[in-house]
Amino acid sequence: VQLQASGGGLVQPGGSLRLSCAASGITFSLYAMGWYRQAPGEQRELVAGITSGGITNYADSVKGRFTISRDNAKNTVYLQMASLKPEDTAVYYCNARLRQMVYWGQGTLVTVSS
Repeated sequence: VQLQASGGGLVQPGGSLRLSCAASGITFSLYAMGWYRQAPGEQRELVAGITSGGITNYADSVKGRFTISRDNAKNTVYLQMASLKPEDTAVYYCNARLRQMVYWGQGTLVTVSS
């Protein structure tokens, strides 16, 4: 199983980025997918999740700014991030979950700074 996250980088406050996570080795359409983040010195936290049926949920801190989506034909989950703030700076990880099976990607760094 491999979850390959990409799309991170340096962006100015107020800017946008789109993260992608391509999955292989799993029946992607059956899995709930999530994006988590971990800032230096902080615990990993859920940013956004999407069920196999397309139901989404978001952390309060990103509601209205971030959008999670999935493309089952491409085995990929996306996180569209807008109106980025310095406090969004973190390593972002994608996660795949199906009952007791949980897989993590390697993370992609997002830095929001002027």
